[in-house]
Amino acid sequence: MNTELAAGHNAAFRIVRVLIGGYLALSVATMVAVVVLRHHASIVTDAVWVRTVIVVGSAALMTSFAARAARGHGRSFLRLRLVSAIMLVAIAVIIAIPGDFPVWLKVEQGACGLLLLGVALVVNGKHLRSAFGRG
Repeated sequence: MNTELAAGHNAAFRIVRVLIGGYLALSVATMVAVVVLRHHASIVTDAVWVRTVIVVGSAALMTSFAARAARGHGRSFLRLRLVSAIMLVAIAVIIAIPGDFPVWLKVEQGACGLLLLGVALVVNGKHLRSAFGRG
């Protein structure tokens, strides 16, 4: 990481950590709801189970990536950029395509998408990219 930019990146990573924390909290809360409502097949489908596990896993990974990237780890920064973009695309597909996912999950995924949009905007912004030599 560029040493002259190191001091200025802390505020950006604080924002990223808050957004990812919200994504993780919402994802875990959704997983708890899925477990509680598991006997209601119309509310909790197999696709819902798979999706919620993937989302909790991605949120946990992003939490780790953000912590390491904030300490200057370039590979973690790249992983954070990639996973935030991939999950945003996956969320857009889930919301857009009719079928396997109930409306309640699409709404929850929309909220996750807004949080990840914030993450993607910050980590792909010029300030952090230049701090990691990718400006």
